This record gives sequence, structure tokens and C-alpha cells, in this order.
Amino acid sequence: MRKMIPMFLGLAAALGLSVTAQSQTLKTVQDRGSLICGVNPGLGGFASKDANGQWSGFDVDFCRALAAAIFNDASKVQYVPLSAADRLDALKNKQIDVLSRNSTWTMGREGDYGVVFPGVTYYDGQAFLVPKSRNLQSALELDGGKVCVQHGTTTEPNFIDFFETNHMKYETVHAASADDMIKAYEAGQCNVLTTDESGLFAMRLQLAKPTDSMILPDVISKEPLGPVAGRTTCSGSIS
Repeated sequence: MRKMIPMFLGLAAALGLSVTAQSQTLKTVQDRGSLICGVNPGLGGFASKDANGQWSGFDVDFCRALAAAIFNDASKVQYVPLSAADRLDALKNKQIDVLSRNSTWTMGREGDYGVVFPGVTYYDGQAFLVPKSRNLQSALELDGGKVCVQHGTTTEPNFIDFFETNHMKYETVHAASADDMIKAYEAGQCNVLTTDESGLFAMRLQLAKPTDSMILPDVISKEPLGPVAGRTTCSGSIS
């Protein structure tokens, strides 16, 4: 844990939220007395809320570390669960101060939304989950698959590019959340789930019969995940 402290403090500074930053966002956060952090509504290992309303996970811990850098108190965080489609708009519209929600860093997102990814906290890659009963060995055997995918993610163009490059037919089944993807998969509306590999492992645990499904070995992309801040947040000088 001691080795992680410099990384968290460095990211806090890059976000413009260290105690030496002169930014309006920082002043707003300090005046409010808490950090508003956008997180995943529920993804095992990254962000989830238990029956007592307590949040836990890798991305949640980043929010706590950031609060500790600002207030010297890791508990001063308000968590806002956000869908993949809504997360960047919520940051752009200042509904949250920081987004810590397994988000892929792309130049397009920085340009289109006016946001900044100050660093990478987790390197991932996109994969596919399928029923074991299909006896597949490779993603190259997914021709004709009905693919469940979330709106507002890099996952959809990635899988479409993969299928079309390999001359495979597909049907896209859109879902608003990971829970909706799982429900559609278990209801037979799709026979393929695709998202970051870490997400697939978490989602498989939520299936009624986890051992009846498998994650294919193919990883079709590189996904650098990290926290996101509004561009104005980073305008303050840092000494």
C-alpha cells in the first residue's frame, strides 16, 4: 500500500485536486466538504454496494484515496452510480467532480467531451463469453453470433470491427447495463457477451450457473482504464 501512495497523490495532482491546486473545481469540492465521484452501478472488483449501502472495489478505493489527498479523510466521498452511456455527460455537466468508472482512455473521448484522463490505473482487453455447450475454441468461430453489448462503450465498435474484418455475420443486442446484459444472455436473447475481460469474469460470477459459460482466449483490444476529470479541473497551477 505504501508504494501506491505516490501514484494516488500524483493522479490527484494531475486531476487538479491536490491541496496546492488553484482551481474552481477544487474550491467547490473543499467548500462542499466532500468529493462527488462517479462509479459503476455494480461491477465486481471495481465498484459494488453491499446490503448496508457500503461501497467497495478498485475504482471506489481510488475515490477514497483522492478524498484523503484533499481532506486527509478518505470517508469524505459521495458515490454516484452511472451507466456507461451517461458517465461522461455527467462529468461534462458537472454533476460529478471525478469519474472513476472502468473507463477506456481514448483521444476521441478527450476531444469530444472536453475531459482529461490523467493516468492509467488498470490495463485490460476486450474478450468474449459464451456457453460451454457451443464447444467453441476461438472467437473466430463466432460467425452468426447474437452479441450483447452496452451502449456508450468502446466495446461495440471494437467487436463490430473484429467481426467485419474476419467476414463474420452478427446481430447486435444492446443493453443499458451489465445486469441487463446478463439477463438477456440468460434469457437466450444473445449467445455472446463482450466487454473488458475483467468485466466478463465479474459477470460470469453473477450467472445462475457460472460454470456453464466460458471466456474465450482471444483478446481483441487493449483497454487502458483510468479516472477522468473535466478539462477545467486541470487548469490550476500546481506547485
